[in-house]
Amino acid sequence: MIEAWAMTSPSLASRLDRVKPSATVAIATKANELKAAGVDVISFSVGQPDFEPPAHILDAAKAAIDTGVSKYTATRGILPLREAVAADSKARRGGHEHSPAEIVVSVGAKHTLFNLALALYEEGDEVIIPAPYWVSYPEQVRLAGATPVIVDAAPEDGYKLSADALEAAITDKTKAVILCSPSNPTGAAYSPTEMRALADVLAKHDVWVIADEIYARLTYGEFEQKSLLELAPELRERLIIVDGVSKTFAMTGWRIGWMLAPAHVAKACDKIQSQSTTNPTAVAQYAAIAALTGPQEPIEAMRETFEARRARIVEGLNAIDGIRCGTPEGAFYAFADVRELVGKTGPAGVIKDDLALAGYLLDEARCAVVPGTAFGAPGHLRISYAASEEQIDEGLRRIAAAAAKLS
Repeated sequence: MIEAWAMTSPSLASRLDRVKPSATVAIATKANELKAAGVDVISFSVGQPDFEPPAHILDAAKAAIDTGVSKYTATRGILPLREAVAADSKARRGGHEHSPAEIVVSVGAKHTLFNLALALYEEGDEVIIPAPYWVSYPEQVRLAGATPVIVDAAPEDGYKLSADALEAAITDKTKAVILCSPSNPTGAAYSPTEMRALADVLAKHDVWVIADEIYARLTYGEFEQKSLLELAPELRERLIIVDGVSKTFAMTGWRIGWMLAPAHVAKACDKIQSQSTTNPTAVAQYAAIAALTGPQEPIEAMRETFEARRARIVEGLNAIDGIRCGTPEGAFYAFADVRELVGKTGPAGVIKDDLALAGYLLDEARCAVVPGTAFGAPGHLRISYAASEEQIDEGLRRIAAAAAKLS
């Protein structure tokens, strides 16, 4: 008889102990599992447009396939795409130019940010991140061995970092500051005056400035969107802009994002990418060229639809007892303050925090939302309005009914 021996596995890397799994992905996964089981779930959890890309983008991808686009490309992306990125940026950012050598195209903006984390941060460095923040910012900092320094931006300040708070957070260990405008998760966007005040602080300190402008074309009402590059060109040699096609062009799954950065930073990220993913998907690059250079009217139509949905969901949330929600300037998220609901009792017991409330709404209302704790803002929920008006109306009805059951 062969005796069975207990087997052990080698350990995993200790760096994983520093990192939390993505809460947005976890919520979406659970919602999708319920849907697959036949449960009628309304998802307000995923940060992606519910539209398909415009037809001319799909046509460009099909044409690329038909002409044999199926091989490796340059690691940092094909030259025509980088030229299109440069031209688009110049047109939208006050005429300030970047050369193709200052652009690296990656597998989505998240990949761009990950490359930057490896290229810029190391043990002992601090990276300032305003909260509420996108879930991956601090985790990528930790993976690189550096320390995220979270600076709270309060609801009464519109969830935006003040110049005074930024100044107070900067130390001799600060390596970078990450700014996202319009913001995921809040939809808050910095006015030119507010951004200029931050730039005045940043100009005094030798730190990298990473401006995540992935939602820059999705702003509403009278809000005036200005890039940090346009407002503070003196920061150009320390400024890195992150952008892509995912949100504006409804191309989340195509995975095309990029950086506009000083040439030596771009070269460093090109080196990192050459040893990880190599080039972004060839066909998707040609689709991205069509997105940037083709008709923009479908993009404006999507933006107008989001604006109408924004009004609908903000009004509906504020009509629910225990929920308060300001009007976001951009993106497609409402960031609801639900602190009045936390501590109440539902059918299954006390709602002890926003995580429990999100779970309750999924179980009771069959609505998937993301708890604010995931974004460094306990007592809040992120509710995406990248959903049809019918889904928004039905979701609001369900959430109101579930909230009414709490006492």
